[in-house]
Amino acid sequence: HEPEFDYLKSLEIEEKINKIKWCRPSNDSLFLLSTNDKTIKLWKAFEKKVLALTSFNLPEQSRAVRRTGSLSSWTGDGENSTVKHFNSVNTLKLPDVALSERLVSSTPRKVYSNAHAYHVNSIAVNSDGETFLSADDLRINLWNLHLSDQSFNIVDIKPENMEELQEVITGAEFHPSHCNIFMYSSSRGSIKLADMRERALCDLHAKLFEEPEQPGNKSFFSEIIASLSDIKFTSDGRYIISRDFLTLKVWDINMESRPIQTINIHEHLRSKLCDLYENECIFDKFEVAVSGDGSNMATGSYNNTFHIFDRHGKTDVCIEASKMESSKSILTEEVTSSVSSSHIYDDDEQMQLITPSVKTIQNYVPASVDFNQKALHLGFHPLQSCVAVACVNNLYLYGT
Repeated sequence: HEPEFDYLKSLEIEEKINKIKWCRPSNDSLFLLSTNDKTIKLWKAFEKKVLALTSFNLPEQSRAVRRTGSLSSWTGDGENSTVKHFNSVNTLKLPDVALSERLVSSTPRKVYSNAHAYHVNSIAVNSDGETFLSADDLRINLWNLHLSDQSFNIVDIKPENMEELQEVITGAEFHPSHCNIFMYSSSRGSIKLADMRERALCDLHAKLFEEPEQPGNKSFFSEIIASLSDIKFTSDGRYIISRDFLTLKVWDINMESRPIQTINIHEHLRSKLCDLYENECIFDKFEVAVSGDGSNMATGSYNNTFHIFDRHGKTDVCIEASKMESSKSILTEEVTSSVSSSHIYDDDEQMQLITPSVKTIQNYVPASVDFNQKALHLGFHPLQSCVAVACVNNLYLYGT
């Protein structure tokens, strides 16, 4: 993605990438979708083999001179000549073609643009391998991967009078196995499940997952902390995992009244919401990730820490992502963890193998909070027991 400029609205579009989603692989190539605020691109990632000629007749130094174009330095019969004399044709060797190196390359295949009036906040690939969703604050569009010049609007919550706007869309996700079912979350803390078989425009949801707020807990910050920053289906499609600023919730798709599990992540920050509002950290969007087998879920926090829970919320592995071999822990109790070593990819593209200090504790409360160190983005490997966590300009890979 490159910086763009919308001349119609006099708006500068940043090159930053908001979301990345993998598509179904084809042959030996991998495909992924990426989006910035306005433009979605389909990329082909593949391994490129670089071939080189070997087994030359001339020595290496003479070929180097030849490449410089100085003919006088490599031809002739003088004592310092580097030319090898051949008595017969049988002494000549044919050069061989050999594999020199393997490079990972990528190329854009499709560009999907000019379909969103507001900033794109999420994309979701369908299980049919043919379509995907893109969502902005007020609309959700359905695309075909092979058609970049047209899309279909399937959700539109924009009111005729913008002063009557009560909520915005914060994310959208397809069901992992039913290609006709998708869900989207809102800034009011609700999750709406829709079925594209019922109608072309899915403004009327099939199911609504929303937990009523307790009257005594209502405050100026209630709507801000209720806004959902991320939603995910488990691999079997039975459960929905949602993340807001303070909690992580597990919903049963068959029970709309309340979540079956609520896990407090930032309950210790409830008394500091005023400070978080002033430094705008209250608007941080923490992602949630679900393991391939659906048994674990992970989400980030401050101090470069992230939590890994089992689906029932009974175990909590809290890890501080750090380059140090023995990460400084701010916990008061230690429990041996199953998390072993990790790899780090920093901004210099260097890889290191570390053994972090991993400690777990229930109801983890840090002594101090560094709001500049936050783990916003993370994801599980779909098949292996591995999780990737992005903190500031570093990428950490943890495996069990």
